[in-house]
Amino acid sequence: MAVFLLSRDAAFPPPYLAQSNGLLAVGGDLSVERLISAYRNGIFPWYMEGEPILWWSPDPRLVLFPKRLHVSRRLKRILKKGAFHVTWDTAFRAVITECARCRLERGTKTWIDQNMIDAYCRLHERGLAHSVEVWREGVLCGGLYGVALGRCFFGESMFSRVSDASKVALVSLVDRLLQWSFSMIDCQTPTAHLVRMGAEHLPRSLFLELLGNALRLPWLAGKWTQDPEEAEKGMLHGRRPFSLP
Repeated sequence: MAVFLLSRDAAFPPPYLAQSNGLLAVGGDLSVERLISAYRNGIFPWYMEGEPILWWSPDPRLVLFPKRLHVSRRLKRILKKGAFHVTWDTAFRAVITECARCRLERGTKTWIDQNMIDAYCRLHERGLAHSVEVWREGVLCGGLYGVALGRCFFGESMFSRVSDASKVALVSLVDRLLQWSFSMIDCQTPTAHLVRMGAEHLPRSLFLELLGNALRLPWLAGKWTQDPEEAEKGMLHGRRPFSLP
């Protein structure tokens, strides 16, 4: 199948037209409107520095259902010790920057260039991108970030400066999403780490069906704070925060 060249319009071709490797389209921009349009259609940007923006919709899709998270006995002991302190949406730019920096320090290429960082910070400012920060002795040592639309969380990346810090971030995220009745976490592409923690592969058709159901549930947009009940009160309920394509 052909790869579609995007126009200035924020609309995307149907995901099922993606190539066998998941590549669907090229070009466009990273505006808030286009990113929202992409995510609500099961599409995400992923490209390396120096490449044009590439848009993907892989088949199968890696998904973690919050109720099926597997927490090992070892991780349960670590959580019980309380050596880590978890916060929400207090250091979004630091988290996404660390996700990129850790990959570069390992000698791995990263798709999280400055344009990506700025784009997701704009989503964060609009209350749709969120970070979970993990601290030890006052130092940021792990975390993750992603996008929340409807009752689906699209996980983007995570990092650890200390062993198990990213796992603590994920467990904390899942606990909160369960409280808010989120139906799934989109993990995008396969990683052994997430599979061990309960993520599973779904056919794209089933993923898109579940995503459609999640998007029809009340949207929450706003800052995530320490108390999930207080955070929920401060966010938008029952309506989409934007006029979406």
